[in-house]
Amino acid sequence: MRNGRHLRLALILGVAAACLITLIMAPMLMVGSFPSFPSITGAGLPDCERLAQAADDQSETATSDIPEEYLKLYREHGKKIGVQWNVLAGVGKRETDHGRSTLPGVRSGTNYAGAAGPMQFLISTWGGKPKIKIPSTFNGYASDGDGDGWADVYNPADAILGAAKMLKRNGAPENVRRSLFVYNRAWWYVDQVMEIAGKYAEDGDVDTPPESEETCDEPLVAEAPSDTVAEILEYALAQRGKPYIWGGTGPAGYDCSGIVYMAYRNAGLSIPRTTFGQWPFGERIEAGQEQAGDLVFFNSGPGTSLNNPGHVGMVVSPGKMVEARCRLCGPIKVTTYRDRTGIVGFTRPLQNPQVLEQLKLKEQG
Repeated sequence: MRNGRHLRLALILGVAAACLITLIMAPMLMVGSFPSFPSITGAGLPDCERLAQAADDQSETATSDIPEEYLKLYREHGKKIGVQWNVLAGVGKRETDHGRSTLPGVRSGTNYAGAAGPMQFLISTWGGKPKIKIPSTFNGYASDGDGDGWADVYNPADAILGAAKMLKRNGAPENVRRSLFVYNRAWWYVDQVMEIAGKYAEDGDVDTPPESEETCDEPLVAEAPSDTVAEILEYALAQRGKPYIWGGTGPAGYDCSGIVYMAYRNAGLSIPRTTFGQWPFGERIEAGQEQAGDLVFFNSGPGTSLNNPGHVGMVVSPGKMVEARCRLCGPIKVTTYRDRTGIVGFTRPLQNPQVLEQLKLKEQG
């Protein structure tokens, strides 16, 4: 009996110790245990889609108000992820005055709403009261901003990188107001952050990338291998800036296969509506031989595979495609595909016998 009591006591003490360790270590998460975000990056975008990242685009207000360490982090992580650095800085200012606030939750613990760290990520709660301190929103964007192997919600480098990823995932840099609304669901909050961000910019504005410009479109269309491909590209590129809508075939928005389907339809050609139908429809093309108008397919996770890809984009030039990616991935845009994982292959719908017959009838009519 004594041994049994000792065993139960040891188990109780062990559980208590584990809970204590969880409470202490939860704000610092091993980065390796969370999914990375290789797709959330500003690298590789066409020049006409890039955000200006000039070194002298900050106002005197920014220089005097933002601590040097924070300013460096806003710029570094904003450029790395592809969001406006001054918007990141606006969030940091509005939330904790760039970490200078002495209120609860900035350097340890949580505030009254259950938020933590200089960028105020929400903490999991149960019944309105903090339970085990596991940062719920921070878990999804856990980041190691300083290379120490940990994602610490209280570390400015980690928190700012996580915030940049969250803004990017929810619409920035194109739809920056939407991304801020998801960050804190109040339009007055969005207005305040945008006002601060404007004051930090040298020109007093929050720059957004062009959603569709002739300077971007004309070279791509002019270099199309045929007039038919030029028609297809012209339609697809004109949809840039519109939102992803699941099942959408325009004009308000599109899903990934919907924009492809309608671009071909605009050129008088009929192809399958869905990604699953488009994959076996076109002639397979070797990687490196793709050209404008071809389709590039991706394995997009559960329910899809090498033989059943779930995502598609349209090649507009070697290495670049126009795509409607997902509801939280921002608007339809031109992106790169060569640095993307999960590519299944390329097809050329214009070589399908049905399409070849349609092209003959089109030429005759």
